[in-house]
Amino acid sequence: MGKKRLKKGERQLENPKIAEATRIRISQILNNFLASKDEVFKFEADLSNRERAVVHEVCKKMGLKSKSSGKGNQRCVSVYKTKNTADTTEGFENITPLKFSEEAKVVLQNLFIQYPPDDGELGEKLFAEHSGKTDKTGGKRENIFSKPTLSKAEIAKKLESFTSRIEKDANLRQIVEQRSNLPIASFKDAITSTTESNQVVLISGETGCGKTTQVPQFLLDYVWGKGEGCKIVCTQPRRISATSVAERISCERGENVGDNIGYKIRLESRGGMHSSIVFCTNGVLLRLLVSKGAGTSKLEASNNPAKDDVSALTHIIVDEIHERDRYSDFTLAILRDMLPTYPHLRLILMSATLDADRFSQYFGGCPIIRVPGFTHPVKTFYLEDVLAILKSVESNHLDSAITSVPNEDPEFSEEDKSSLDEALNLAWSNDEFDLLLDLVSSEGVPKVYNYQHSVTGLTPLMVLAAKGRVGDVCMLLTLGADCHLEAKDGAAALQLAEKENQQEVAQIIKEHMETSNSDSMKQQLLDKYLATVNPELIDVFLIEQLLRRICIDSEDGAILVFLPGWEDINKMRERLHANPFLKDTSKFIIISLHSMVPAVEQKKIFKRAPPGCRKIILSTNIAETAITIDDVVYVIDSGRMKEKSYDPYSNVSTLQSSWVSKASAKQREGRAGRCLPGICYHFYSKLRAASLPDFQVPEIKRMPIEEICLQVKLIDPNCRIEDFLKKTLDPPVSETICNAITVLQDIGALTREEKVTELGEKLASLPIHPLMSKMLFFAILLDCLDPALTLACASDYRDPFTLPMLPIQKTRATAAKFELASLYGGQSDQLAVIAAFECWRNAKQRGQEARFCSQYFVSPSVMNMLNGMRRQLQTELIKYGFITEDVSSCNKNARVPGIIHAVLVAGLYPMVARLRPVHNNGRRFVETASGAKVMLHSRSLNFKLSFRKTNDCPLIVYDEIIRGDGSMSIRNCSIVGPLPLLLLSTEIAVAPIQDDEDADGSDDDADGDGSDEDGMEIDNRKAEQHGEKIMSSPDNSVIVVVDRWLRFVSTALDVAHIYCLRERLSAAVLFKVTHPRNILPPALGASMSAMACILSYDGLSGILLPAGSMDSLTSMIQATEIDKSMPGRDRGMGQNKSSFLMSLMSPDTWQNRPGTWQNRPDTWQNHHHRVYDRRSRVVPAHKGTPNWNQSSSRISRPPVTEVGMSSNHRPPLQGSTIVGSVAGTPVKFGDRGDSFKRQRWNRSK
Repeated sequence: MGKKRLKKGERQLENPKIAEATRIRISQILNNFLASKDEVFKFEADLSNRERAVVHEVCKKMGLKSKSSGKGNQRCVSVYKTKNTADTTEGFENITPLKFSEEAKVVLQNLFIQYPPDDGELGEKLFAEHSGKTDKTGGKRENIFSKPTLSKAEIAKKLESFTSRIEKDANLRQIVEQRSNLPIASFKDAITSTTESNQVVLISGETGCGKTTQVPQFLLDYVWGKGEGCKIVCTQPRRISATSVAERISCERGENVGDNIGYKIRLESRGGMHSSIVFCTNGVLLRLLVSKGAGTSKLEASNNPAKDDVSALTHIIVDEIHERDRYSDFTLAILRDMLPTYPHLRLILMSATLDADRFSQYFGGCPIIRVPGFTHPVKTFYLEDVLAILKSVESNHLDSAITSVPNEDPEFSEEDKSSLDEALNLAWSNDEFDLLLDLVSSEGVPKVYNYQHSVTGLTPLMVLAAKGRVGDVCMLLTLGADCHLEAKDGAAALQLAEKENQQEVAQIIKEHMETSNSDSMKQQLLDKYLATVNPELIDVFLIEQLLRRICIDSEDGAILVFLPGWEDINKMRERLHANPFLKDTSKFIIISLHSMVPAVEQKKIFKRAPPGCRKIILSTNIAETAITIDDVVYVIDSGRMKEKSYDPYSNVSTLQSSWVSKASAKQREGRAGRCLPGICYHFYSKLRAASLPDFQVPEIKRMPIEEICLQVKLIDPNCRIEDFLKKTLDPPVSETICNAITVLQDIGALTREEKVTELGEKLASLPIHPLMSKMLFFAILLDCLDPALTLACASDYRDPFTLPMLPIQKTRATAAKFELASLYGGQSDQLAVIAAFECWRNAKQRGQEARFCSQYFVSPSVMNMLNGMRRQLQTELIKYGFITEDVSSCNKNARVPGIIHAVLVAGLYPMVARLRPVHNNGRRFVETASGAKVMLHSRSLNFKLSFRKTNDCPLIVYDEIIRGDGSMSIRNCSIVGPLPLLLLSTEIAVAPIQDDEDADGSDDDADGDGSDEDGMEIDNRKAEQHGEKIMSSPDNSVIVVVDRWLRFVSTALDVAHIYCLRERLSAAVLFKVTHPRNILPPALGASMSAMACILSYDGLSGILLPAGSMDSLTSMIQATEIDKSMPGRDRGMGQNKSSFLMSLMSPDTWQNRPGTWQNRPDTWQNHHHRVYDRRSRVVPAHKGTPNWNQSSSRISRPPVTEVGMSSNHRPPLQGSTIVGSVAGTPVKFGDRGDSFKRQRWNRSK
């Protein structure tokens, strides 16, 4: 009962009344435990019930498990790190059947008659024929990173031109004068001389010193002054920083961006080989360094350093290294190893003053040049100050919450009262103070020094104040004597001092009253506020009130508001637009600044507002560093930031709002004083400010690192990944590295020995996650590239759907998303994005972009960004030879739902889960491969499946699991059928429908007594006999086990067909990777064509369309008036939204809807001819049924212990349990990753 009452209390109290200091202490303890290697932590048994409740609450948010135990004073809380395990035994009655359709069977028959299975020799034959013929697919060298070829005369001309521009342009002369006044200007010679004599230099400069804009120019002018050319690459952590700094320096030199100063960011670049300074993001530099090391050893690179892009660079400046993003940390590790190979290269590190010594030590004690900053004075307020400022505002929500703290009546005996009355009388009448002072000092408690005379009401403070006893008055005030108490005549201590002309004492009391009043009121305000409001949530109402107060109390000065994320920015903007005072666009310009906002919109923040108008910028931490908004005077710091974290123990990513670090808080303060004296309002208390961490946790320690691990192998193929990552400043934990390597091995990028495969090299060559790269190769083989491009870019960017505020708009937005997803079969958040992009692209071509985006709640800026990313990715694929210029040839199946679903699985695998039956709470949860129990997010199109009371357990693929405040959920997911998963999973195995009694008995014995080698041999022989029995006939039913946890029932023949298709898919991908410009060999080409045809028939098989779903969608659309024209629209068009949407899809789309014959690529024979006639070879169709017993041994009796691996490739797994066999060879199951791992697409270099 106690446990239930505690949970009920937690639900009722959004913010349990626990002191802020206690909350901070508990969070710090749990964070330290999470960072340690300990598995269990036990709190002392001195926590109260409410404090234990806070422990449980924080543990839930952090993904830890907590449990209270003990009774009474011995009750304590234990906290655990636990690893989930998937349930592989429950639900056998709900095993999904897998059966090929009759049409698919015909395709398979024709395929295997023409190209029968061949004992696995197909791949070996192909690569024997093409051995030594691997295509060189490297792209052209990035011209912008090449060193300018300038003669001394040309350099002198540039210097002369610069001097001439200064002489002629008064504005430029003023800029030069301003530059000379920057703090860093006096360090110019020190910087250039130190850089000349040291390969690594660290410049530690405070905010406003000018290091970002001036250091590159110092180096350029110095090198040019020697008559030499240079290529200086400067990195910034964000796109907007790279572009804005490049523009700023160009302006300071009187040039256009793209001349001597250029930049290169994703989708955009200015300048070229002639540019001597190039700004870029950390990711761009990292790809440059990785391309240098791809496929080469350190020895090869050192022997011939002149052939790579790095040799052309003279200086690399890595700015804002204190931000510690994963790219900068990894880049620093690479550069530290690389510098000895390039003695001419100079590395300049730039950072805020904090932690500079640690970076210096990392580079062998490199010299540090410390530059003082220059910022105008910034006055700082904290949450308690803000509450006090707003206390006087009418209708403030805090007014009703403020009450005075009641004073407890002191309890005195009659003897105590008599003694105190006598002491007060002697002091007041006779100036005898010894007795009174003795009583006060000996007792030293408020009930004594605040005692009031039983007749006159005088207190010790009143008497001493009236008598001018300055020292004694100060003592009493220090002890906490109340100077507000009044005597019976209404006089207080201050009035008595003034009446007796004790001016010095009166002044002391006045000053004390001012201070004590302020602090006491602020603390009361803070306590009341924190008792009703969760400080970890953004209080948009309080920010709105402060903005209004600032605008009333001052006339000009831009206001910069730091918020955690896009949703908070949207919420704040909507709040301001609804405010009668702030919504006046003639007086206020409200601008949003976020990394996903287009560059054109971002640049609006730098434009000054017209006279009489104030600029309000709502920004994430993107505005913390490297950009200067020169009219900002006021900063409002929410104290929160969106931070992505990764829990390697549960393999769960979290995107949560967290407290900023002290370093970030200081940077935010500095934004207010860059150009004018300013004010910063922190929306957290002084106590919280003192407890903030010095720095954020480095990103490389809180993110999945598959990309980095793959790039490690390209940098140094012979180095173990963990060994290399130990070289970073703060290495990731071993579990994170292990999880990443497992993913890369699962997709065939690495072998079990951590050797990079040729597929792995190609996956790393594309600017997307390796999982998405793998999906693109699969999509190219199946001629379904267009949806894959959209999915790959959207996964690397953001959801294109907007979040409306009004309830009716939210309902309409959900209905619109449902309708879009239904174009490709429905029940998929990813398909909704694919359909939205297709419709947006067609609407834009017809001039109907605004209408489509408005009606379907789609962000046009996001769509334009996705469009640019798709073009870039497509260009990369063409550059490397994976596709031809005629992209349409890769999109013949881009409208076939079954094939699109398979592409989805290829991109999201191994993120596979299943929906479990209804739980006791009436909801269904999703179980992942790791055993994690998660919910479907309310924003997912599949959310309602959580409440559907059926016993079916559909398969789900998802992008990531998000841990919110207390629960884990999947936001974006798709319902898929079993066939794509069976074709693309890492491993499959077969087991009998039902274990025989002997097997069960042997298992029991093994569990109870242990088994020796003889016992194992007996088990193996029994399994072999049983396996031969179940695989002896093609019609025998078997259990197919995918990745050791998902089970399907099928026939032996269908399983053998699936296995052969998997082998040929692996061979086709590997051939495409190694020979991208070559046509697939006939056997592989025919197999891929057949696979596409089979997926068109059976790719959606096993997906149950919920009963009444179409009726539900129709009613939703009608209820939200989605079929009615928008107010103000041209009603003469005669199109409702549904018909409008249909009109945006290309004509063949509506012929390829699920459930129609047209969505299948005719018959396999016709499809095969259509796809491969361009290859000058038509494979004739064959009829008939293959003879099961006469077909190759690969089908009838594959000599494998796991699908796809020869029995002599792996020793028997000790302690494994035999559950079945494939054609007489035992199939064993152990812990995931120990056996059966199918090495797909893993031909190592």
